[in-house]
Amino acid sequence: MPNRKRHFGSDNYAGICPEAWKSLEEANQGHCPGYGDDEWTAKAADLIRETFETDCEVFFVFNGTAANSLSLASLCQSYHSILCHETAHVESDECGAPEFFSNGTKVLLVSGANGKVTPDGIEQMVKKRSDVHYPKPRAVSLTQATELGTVYTPDELKTIWSRCRGLGLKIHMDGARFANAVASLGVKPKEITWQSGVDILSFGGTKNGTHVGDAVVFFNRELAKEFDYRCKQAGQLASKMRFMSAPWVGMLKDGAWLRHAAHANEMARSLHEELVKIPEVRILFPRQANAVFAELPPAVVHAMWQRGWKFYTFIGQGGCRLMCAWDTQLEDVVDFVSDLKTTIRETPQNAPVPTGDHRTMK
Repeated sequence: MPNRKRHFGSDNYAGICPEAWKSLEEANQGHCPGYGDDEWTAKAADLIRETFETDCEVFFVFNGTAANSLSLASLCQSYHSILCHETAHVESDECGAPEFFSNGTKVLLVSGANGKVTPDGIEQMVKKRSDVHYPKPRAVSLTQATELGTVYTPDELKTIWSRCRGLGLKIHMDGARFANAVASLGVKPKEITWQSGVDILSFGGTKNGTHVGDAVVFFNRELAKEFDYRCKQAGQLASKMRFMSAPWVGMLKDGAWLRHAAHANEMARSLHEELVKIPEVRILFPRQANAVFAELPPAVVHAMWQRGWKFYTFIGQGGCRLMCAWDTQLEDVVDFVSDLKTTIRETPQNAPVPTGDHRTMK
């Protein structure tokens, strides 16, 4: 039987939200042109343009790895390099896809507090070397919201843009949780994208409630030249494209994407408020989107896994990542915190940590 319990492992655990599901059902009627030449794909692209209030180019791909990797490949030659934060998904969780699809463009890491790169960090990496033996920095990839659950403000982005412009760098944004960042900041989507210098956005849908498919949004339309060929060659051109694009219509037309993101953020806020009351728990990073990072005693972590709770401990910079989704409910927060308090009481402080448990590596 399937496990109906809602967990804090990932917002990918959640199912399809009602609005996306309804559009899928509506799209599943009769025959429809393939490969994106359909009304659903056209409507979804237009809604994205309305959302960002600009005439951008839009492409739909199967997942975030493709969105990020193909976007970055469109910015770089093989002798270039991409700068990103040391915890960025494009560095730690894409299995080398950015390098693969760009024929070898090197990913260079920039440090920074709370998952964010800084203008000085970017400039230091660019000016580290300028000889022909060094992969020339060409692009910066920013994650919004970051892998550590924080968000870049419009002012932070504009400051980065100003520095990047002077250094001749393009800006890509990994927006797997872009909706959560918009909801957290209370800004218009354009304020943290093209008005802040972002050239390309990987606009995430699956973590926000769709079943599959991310959108690649080119605010700099010149960079979109022949991107359709990249998608085809990479196996990202869906023959029945309407089933990737239709859910976006349901998500965007009445603002469901932001409502779901705001709800996930609110659940994370509630979880954070309860966890800070527990002396044995240490919060690791500011809670700004839909994730809470907390340090728990190792034996307690394993005991919570034994109780059936699923969450990861290897994402980001250590500790436990507790991720809320569009369908997380307050009762889930209450149940988790209750079990955590019980587990802490019942687990000796010096209890041995079990070995051979591979749940940290999934």
